[in-house]
Amino acid sequence: MTALKLNLGSGQNPRPGYINVDKYGTPDVKHDLESFPWPWPDDSVSEIVLCHVLEHLGRRPSIYLGIMKEMYRVCQANAHIFIAAYHFRADTFHADPTHVRAVTPTGLALFSKRHNREWLAQGCANSPLALYLGVDFELVRTAVKASEHWFRLHPGPDVDQDLLLREGALYNNLIEEYQIELRVIKEQGSMAR
Repeated sequence: MTALKLNLGSGQNPRPGYINVDKYGTPDVKHDLESFPWPWPDDSVSEIVLCHVLEHLGRRPSIYLGIMKEMYRVCQANAHIFIAAYHFRADTFHADPTHVRAVTPTGLALFSKRHNREWLAQGCANSPLALYLGVDFELVRTAVKASEHWFRLHPGPDVDQDLLLREGALYNNLIEEYQIELRVIKEQGSMAR
């Protein structure tokens, strides 16, 4: 069986070569991502794209955790998940009443067994969600996209990522979005439970 590539919450932005999924419009597969189980077999997906989607899902924590469990279940070992989400300090995040959750690298690290074990060993209070839920997502890459406000303060084509992160921690609207890549950690051919 050929591994599937899913564009979840595709909306008006279908991607060629992907199964485009949304509960509205005319996607390839019409499905509400907050309804479980998802219509794909265990270990059948090699890539998931969630472009400005995850912040719209899981108003109730149990639903959000269910989404993470379903992503883990359908993904193969070493599958990649690409997430773009508005930064929680950007007006674009707060302006949309359908945004129900901030998506951050720290929040996604809660679904990494490696991070969970390190935090437990250090006595940290972080919720070890990966251990509780039986999922394991490793953060591969995190980037931030500068907003137009950043470029007004710092004209020029180049963005000093360190400075952007430092100033973005102090001021609203300098960072537009997070771009996060996760890798699914599971034994080859295992069935997620």
